[in-house]
Amino acid sequence: MNLIEQKQQQIEATMRLAPVIPVVVIHELKAAVPMARALVAGGTPAIEVTLRTPTALDAIRAIAAEVEGATVGVGTALNARDLDAALKAGARFAVSPGISPRLLDAADDSALPLLPGVATASEAMALLERGYTHLKFFPAVPAGGHKLLAAWSGPLPQLRFCPTGGISLTTAADFLALPNVLCVGGSWLTPADKLASGDWAGIERLAREAAGLRPA
Repeated sequence: MNLIEQKQQQIEATMRLAPVIPVVVIHELKAAVPMARALVAGGTPAIEVTLRTPTALDAIRAIAAEVEGATVGVGTALNARDLDAALKAGARFAVSPGISPRLLDAADDSALPLLPGVATASEAMALLERGYTHLKFFPAVPAGGHKLLAAWSGPLPQLRFCPTGGISLTTAADFLALPNVLCVGGSWLTPADKLASGDWAGIERLAREAAGLRPA
């Protein structure tokens, strides 16, 4: 087994932790730890913290150090610098919105497992050639939704997906019913108003609802 295959096994294990991976944008560092504790308590321990704010890496560092049971990862990873910084902060996986040759080369050299993003069959085939069998489908709803993933399951049966983008608690079941979907990514578990107000009980409740969904 080569290194990419080993890291893909790690990604698969992360994808199987819960039917939903919360996709989080953290503006206030003080929210990171109580938010992550609420998500873990609700049954969604794999947490993607996106690199969309200046506090993201510090949030990953705090969650990795202080939240028992959390598997924290980095989202919006675009290059080698992002992968290196996330690994040093304690991230256990990385997620990208798309792919580029330089990002994939950097992922080959990094110990951090990557869940790369695709929106087309051609991109999925290109990743399969490089040994990737577990992919993010993004932006899931605008790119074609669950019907597109269902169509891919015939010609690309080797692939497993985490669709992300435009999915809600109501529509997640459509994706999770597919045999080639292991989990979905969702931002609805950590809405901005609950993060701002510190409504950790509300976030735990949303996580518990999401954890109650069942993949195929």
